[in-house]
Parts: sequence; structure tokens; C-alpha cells
Amino acid sequence: MNLLRSRRIAPVTLLTATIVASTLTACTSSTPSGETATGYEPGTVVRVIDGDTLVITFDGSDQTVRLLNVDTPETKHPDKPVECLGAEATEKLESMTPPGTKVALDFDVERTDRYDRVLAAVFIEDQTLVNAELARVGLGVPILIEPNSKYYDEVQTAYNEAESEGIGLLDPAQGCTLPAEVADAAEALTTATEAPVGETAPAAAATAAGIVAALTTATAAREAIDAGEDTVRVLALGATRAATMARGLDTQIADAEKKLTTVTTTVTALEKAEEDRLAAEAEAARVAEAERVEEERVRAEAAEAARVETERLQAEADARAEADRLAAEAAAAEQERIRNLPAVPAPAPIPAPAPAPAPYVPPAQPSVAPAPPAAEDPYPGYTGPRCYAPGGKTYRPC
Repeated sequence: MNLLRSRRIAPVTLLTATIVASTLTACTSSTPSGETATGYEPGTVVRVIDGDTLVITFDGSDQTVRLLNVDTPETKHPDKPVECLGAEATEKLESMTPPGTKVALDFDVERTDRYDRVLAAVFIEDQTLVNAELARVGLGVPILIEPNSKYYDEVQTAYNEAESEGIGLLDPAQGCTLPAEVADAAEALTTATEAPVGETAPAAAATAAGIVAALTTATAAREAIDAGEDTVRVLALGATRAATMARGLDTQIADAEKKLTTVTTTVTALEKAEEDRLAAEAEAARVAEAERVEEERVRAEAAEAARVETERLQAEADARAEADRLAAEAAAAEQERIRNLPAVPAPAPIPAPAPAPAPYVPPAQPSVAPAPPAAEDPYPGYTGPRCYAPGGKTYRPC
């Protein structure tokens, strides 16, 4: 009979005896070296605290028991958040050891830890080693804290099954697991680096932003592998698998950083080209506006000159019309005045021509002929226009 088989038969026998007995009795003894001899302690589960800790009544009191050689994600740590699948590990332990469950406990070299929790392997009546069962479903990982190594191999063997099946903390379908996080980060890097850069600065900038976001996610996953050596998520991977994942991420991160440099350079060039284009458009718009303003000024000046010339011509025309009107009025007034003048008397009859002079006979002595009498003015005091009769001797008012 092998050691594993003997370990399982002993707790079953003990549990059967415990159910019959009215009291629980201790079956352990210590060797001089402090190691626990073959023997199991019967107990009754009071409650489950988290995935690897529960309260069991044995040896006459309720005692907190920490499962040997297995570690599950934290749910009650005062300085840590609830870890990935921590609640599921707690539920699994609760399903195997509900309150009142009869169990058998086995111990190793060191019986308590620094928190005064009892370190034990816990068996239930169907011979199941609870410590190993948590590992078998991938909700707990094997841990070896010397000198307690008694159940490490059995827990490790159970965990190997979980690794083969890729379940629990190794399940990439569970979003919080490190395999899932690394797979998501790798996929995001691939998508971001294969995205088209685009022909405009905004499109290229969007591609760069996608690469930056993917790098942030991948870097966080990479740091989780490095910084989480003591966390269940990383322990679940194992050193070899963790190193492989880290190398894969390192390669993708390096490639993404190179692509980001290229895209960033493209963004800068496109932004410069866009700035130049906008500057050229602005200058063209400025020149066009200046030309428009100048054209409007020239048109306005021409329109103003035309308006002034039109007004001048109109003023001259108005002045001529006014002068013509005034002249017409003056002429009409003069005609009216003349029409209203008294009638002009008939001119004096023209005197008969003098008889032809006698042949000249020189006088013996010269003599001066008397001046003819002056014609009498028929319109004394008249100073207006005069219309003279033939000969220019008489006139009438015009």
C-alpha cells in the first residue's frame, strides 16, 4: 500500500469512528524532533473564512485552520483587494466543507503559522483531500513553505490536472486571470500595431493613441508578472510559463514601441503639413480679402466720383433751366410791360424834299446859311428802346 493510499484510508477510518463515538479524541503524538507522527485529528467544520482558511472544532475548541501546501486568491487580506477567483475559491471550499461537516486533520512539522492559525491537511469523509481538491480545479496553487512539505506533492499532482485542462486561474476565458490578461494585451497590441496609419494627422494620431493604450495594458500585464511573484495569479502560471509569457510580451511591446515611434513621426509630419496648408490657406484668404477690400474701395471711389459728377451736371442743368426760366419770365414780364404801355403817336410827316438847288453861282461874298430848325421830340423824357423811322430822324417806343 503506497503512502498516499495509507493517508486516505486513515482519515476515513477515523471519520467513521468519529461519527459513532460521542466525543472526539486526539490521535496524534509528537516525535522528539517535533515532526508529527502518523495520526489524524477529528473535527467539525464551523464556518469557512476564505478559500484556504476555515474554523474547525477540534481538540475541545474552535480553531482557525490554514490549509497546508495550497494557496488561494485573497478575499479577506486587510492590505489587498479581493483577488481574481478569490470568491470562487471560497465558494468551492464552502461547497466541500459546509458547517457541520465531519473532517479529519493531519499536521506537519510546524503546526501553526505566525498568525497562530493551525496548519493542517483536511480530509472529508469520501477520502477527498480538500487541500488538493482546490488545486485540482485551479482555484488554489501548490506552495512549499519549509519545513512543511508533507502534502506538497499531492497538491502539485492535483494542480497538474488543472494545468492540463487550463481551468481556474489558468483559464484564459476567465477575464481576471493572468493568461486572460496577457492574451488580451497581446491581442490589443496586434490590433493596434496592424491598424492603418491613415493619411491625415487626426487619423494617424488615433492610431498612435490606440498603440499607446495597448502598450499601457501590455506593460501592466508585464509588470504583473514581474511584481506579482508572491501572488496567486503569478504562482498559478509557474516559473516556466510566466517566463514564456513575459518574453512574448517583451517582444510585442518592443515591436509596438517601434511602430509607435514611426506613427508618431508620421503624425508630426502630417501635422506640420496641415499647419502649412492652413497657413497657406490663411495667407491666400488674407490676400483675397485685401484684394476684395481694394476692389470695393476702387468701386466706392468710382461710384462717389460718378455721383459727384452726376450731381454737378444736374446742378448745371438745374442752373441753366432756372436761368432759362428767369429769362423767360423776364421776357414775358417785359412783353407784358410793353403791351401795357400807352399807344405811340404817329410820327411827324416827312418833309418834302428841298427843291434842287440852283446852279452854283459863287457869291461875291461868302455867306453862312442858317441852321435848320431842330425837330421837336414827340416823347419827351422817354429813355426806353426806340424804333427809328427811315432816315433816323424820328422814332417810336419799341
